[in-house]
Parts: sequence; structure tokens; C-alpha cells
Amino acid sequence: MLESKPRRWYNYLATPDFWLVAALGQVLALCITATNTFSSFLANGGTSIPAFQTLFNYVLLALIYNSYFLWRDGPKVWGQVAWKHGWKYLIMSFIDVEGNYFTVLAYRYTNVLSAQLINFWAIVVVVIISFFFLRVRYHLFQVAGIIIAVGGMGMLIGSDHITGSNGGPGVDLVRGDLFALLGATLYGLGNVFEEYLVSQHSVAHVLSFMGIFGAIINGVQAAIFDRQSFRDATWSNDVAGWLVGYTLCLCLFYTLVPLMLRMSSAAFFNISLLTANFWGVIIGIHVFGYTIHFLYPIAFVCIILGLFTYFLSGSLLGESKKPWLGEAQERGVAGVGTAKRKAIVAARNANAEPEVAAGEQPPLYSA
Repeated sequence: MLESKPRRWYNYLATPDFWLVAALGQVLALCITATNTFSSFLANGGTSIPAFQTLFNYVLLALIYNSYFLWRDGPKVWGQVAWKHGWKYLIMSFIDVEGNYFTVLAYRYTNVLSAQLINFWAIVVVVIISFFFLRVRYHLFQVAGIIIAVGGMGMLIGSDHITGSNGGPGVDLVRGDLFALLGATLYGLGNVFEEYLVSQHSVAHVLSFMGIFGAIINGVQAAIFDRQSFRDATWSNDVAGWLVGYTLCLCLFYTLVPLMLRMSSAAFFNISLLTANFWGVIIGIHVFGYTIHFLYPIAFVCIILGLFTYFLSGSLLGESKKPWLGEAQERGVAGVGTAKRKAIVAARNANAEPEVAAGEQPPLYSA
């Protein structure tokens, strides 16, 4: 029904959904900026426990979403989901934890400039995996948007190099670059996997088990690799406050990512996060006393222009319509932000009776 309307190149840009997705992408970029800022506070304060500090996020996710899951669906459904889909959530959680770990580990051995350049690989991984495994086909405008946004990010990195704010030389550049490459690959793979899962399952289900498995995997990793760092850390009220801030911002990030992946795609999600470097500089100017280079405003405009260009050839549904769910999205869940949900709402608004497959959960039930 939505696709039957006349299409123009600017169709999706003129819808509220696009502006919501664009704004949501910037909120996520700000969340990343906030977590990086709190991590800098912790490191500068003598507390560098990358695996341990992320553990609280997974614990909080487990407490919030398992409580909601059990209240809404009951322990019987929880057990059924764990038995049927638990292995998928375990794989996704492992990829997510290791992506976080190796990316943070890379900064111990290489400089910020090299690590940021390699992180572009996450976008390449997303595009390749989506193309071959999820049957996503990219339009010329989308490819151009990716190139423009990445070019803007290149300006940011170049200005860092010019001003000497790229973190200085690393202690083992090759090892650090390999860790950054591995972390970026895991991030890209994890983003695509999560997009696949949240399009077919309730967000509460996905985040419940990501919290449980993530806490277990991250806890074991912290116990193995962070013991000495934990003993050497400086503990104070400020450190406690920074840990709380880091955890809350990261929890909000993980909560909003599924909505972003439903309404757009893993590719657009990663492009949106490129602006985090710009927001980080704004924080750095006011908090850490950084000086801004003239390329920064130009780079930010390029990244935003890339976001708009990426969606120039989009349909009225944007990228919420997933090719792996079927032409009518019959294999998808009718959750918030999905194309299936939009079609059902449109049908109801037109006083039509939407067709619902046997055994499918009601739209409001499948958040």
C-alpha cells in the first residue's frame, strides 16, 4: 500500500520517518561521544579497566529487559525463546563483547589516527555481508552517500594529524592496527547480525539475552585480563560517578540501536556514527581544552550531506523494508519501526483488514 504511491527521488526525505532516523543517528553518536568522554575521565584518573567497566552495561540490560520480558510473556515463553533462539543471541553477544574488547585494546598499541582509519572497515564489512547474505542491493546514491560521509571523516582525521591531536606514536603499531581491524570487522558483523535478529524478533527478547550472555562473557574476560588493572585502579567518588555515567549512556545506546536498525539499516547506522568524532571535538574544546581546525566544520557538513545523499533513492518505507523478510515482510515481526508495522497501521487507517499469519503475535505485543 505504501509503495503504491507515486515515487520521487525525494520521497523518503520528505517523510517524518527520515528525520526521525537522522535525529536518532545523532543521538546514538552523542551516546558514543559521552561514553568516550567518561572513558577518558577514567583513564586520566588512573582507572583503566575496559572489560570490567562495560560489564555493568550488560548487567543493567539483563535486569531491565529480562524483568520486562518475564512480566510481559512469563517464564514459559522465556524458556521457549531461550531453547529455540538462545544460540543466536549467544553468537551475537560474543561478537559484540569481542568487538568492544579488541577496539579498546587497539588504542593501547597504536595511535588514534590509525585506529580511526581502520574503523572505516566496519562500513565495508556491513555493505559486503548485507549484499551477499541479506540480499541488500545498494543504489548509486547510497554508494555516493557512503563515499561522501567517509570523505568527511577523512577530513576530520587529516585535521587531527595536522594539529598533532592524533594520540602520538603507538608502542606497537602493527599489533594495534591488527586489533583495530579485528574489532572493526566484529563490529560490522555484529551490526548486521543484530539487524537480522531485531527484524524478526522482539527487541525485549534480543536485549534480554544480549544482557545475560554479554555479562557472562564480559565477566569472564574481565576476570582474566583486568585483574591487575583492577588492583592498580584509583577508586573515588568521581570514578564511581564516571562509571555510572558511562553505564547509563551505553545502556541508552544499546536500547536505541535496535530501533535504528529496524527503521534504517546497519549501513546507515555506521555512517551516522561517523559524526561522533565531530561531537567529540566539541566536548574536547569545552572539557579538555582542544583547539579546533578549520576542516572540522567542512567535514561535519560532508558527513551530514552523505547521510542525506544515502537516502536520496529510498522508497517511502526507506530501509525499514528488509529483503530477507519477503516482499510483504511476512517473515518479519510487526514491531515498532518495522515496515510490517507501518503496513498494518496504513491498512487500518484505510479501514482495511490486514492479513496476519496464523500464530503471529499482535503488533503491540511484538515491540
